[in-house]
Amino acid sequence: MASDPILLTTNARRYKAFFYCNSVAFVVSLVAIVLVQTEKLVEHHVLEAAMILDLFGLIGAYAAGSCRDVSTSIYAMALAGAVLVYVVIHVVFFTLDHKDKGNNDQEDRSLEKRRKRLLLFAILAATITYQAGLTPPGGFLLQDDELGHHAGDPVLLYNYPARYNAFFYCNSVSFMLSIALIILLVNPNLYRPAIRSNALSVCTAVGLFCLMGAYAAGSTQHLKTSIYIFVLVAVVLVVAVVLLLVFFLLKRNDSDSEKGQLTDQNKEERKDVEENNGDKEERKGEIEENNEDKEERKKEVEEKKKERKKHARRKYLMLLGILVASVAYQAGLKPPGGAWQSNNDGYEAGNPVMHDNRRPRYLAFFYSNSISFMSSIVVIIMLLPQWLPKEKGEWEKWSLRVMNWTIRLDLFALLVAYAAGSSRGWKTSVYVGTLIIAVLAYFAIHMMLSCIVRGREKTPGTSAA
Repeated sequence: MASDPILLTTNARRYKAFFYCNSVAFVVSLVAIVLVQTEKLVEHHVLEAAMILDLFGLIGAYAAGSCRDVSTSIYAMALAGAVLVYVVIHVVFFTLDHKDKGNNDQEDRSLEKRRKRLLLFAILAATITYQAGLTPPGGFLLQDDELGHHAGDPVLLYNYPARYNAFFYCNSVSFMLSIALIILLVNPNLYRPAIRSNALSVCTAVGLFCLMGAYAAGSTQHLKTSIYIFVLVAVVLVVAVVLLLVFFLLKRNDSDSEKGQLTDQNKEERKDVEENNGDKEERKGEIEENNEDKEERKKEVEEKKKERKKHARRKYLMLLGILVASVAYQAGLKPPGGAWQSNNDGYEAGNPVMHDNRRPRYLAFFYSNSISFMSSIVVIIMLLPQWLPKEKGEWEKWSLRVMNWTIRLDLFALLVAYAAGSSRGWKTSVYVGTLIIAVLAYFAIHMMLSCIVRGREKTPGTSAA
């Protein structure tokens, strides 16, 4: 009957396995959300156990619903076990020489910050890969055909088997990596050594590269276009490195010139001080020591403030990068206009409809969306590890600026993709672009009015004084 699941008719056991695993995960999540404020459940780690049951339910639902044969389902579930085994081996070999420093509050705070960033990525990556695995690009066959293809099977599987397998396994690896990361990040005894040894950062980077591979394989049917997508990644990396080097060299030249001027002035001042104030050095010694202590305390406070600002900025960039990547990933695999479901009138099943009907508009959408997705992935990869040493503060400062500009590029490309894909007429796309000008004009007017009001509020106080 209409509206009945096709998989229920073609493979009832597989559908029931998917349905009940997915239902268990959904119900457990809702119950955990409702009961999360109960202190007794938190103390006895009931919610952690419920969440692990939730994640295993997702693994079972994904393995049952993303493929149609038992062997592939077993391979998909084995990926999660392989990830956990790798993390254990990595931690064992890379923490042999590690010495526990006892209660180190600064290190604990740093680990907690990194845990939050990794957990944020893992949750959103699991969300988009779960949906993409259950509804692959190109859609499903709606009925059996003369070639022996069954209803409910992915269209891409029969038209381009190699491309579908590349998409499926890349997406599955990213999904299982995300689930394994979430399981490990729940327990402090597990995630602390795993984060110290960068095992979780390696897993996250692999998951991001697998997302790139799944996007390149599933968003287009042509090998040449998939190669162009990876070229975009190289271009973004080259631009980021060039900007970082340019900013750093400019800053270094300015600092060198300032140091040269200061050294010349300091030499002359030192001569004058030695000639005129030789007798006062002993008296100033005690005062200078007290001043040095005060300055050291001030420096510590300032460094803590700077570190907080940098952490907030990294978290802000990570959040925007993950948000843009998730939106662009789903839009690339499910392009506007849908895909052809059968080979009729010279059209090939699985190809985007807009690609054949409105090719220029589709290309504008596809490449803008791809630039947005790949740039976001590059930013996330750069934010994951602590790859900049603490001694080189300028590198970290300018790298964050480069990432900030890259995120702006992401958002601009996402806007172009939306304007090209959300409508079918260029006139409507232009209207979408003018909305930005209207919003910016609104901000400008608001800023002007607020400045005028603040100026009027200050004038009575100054005149009265």
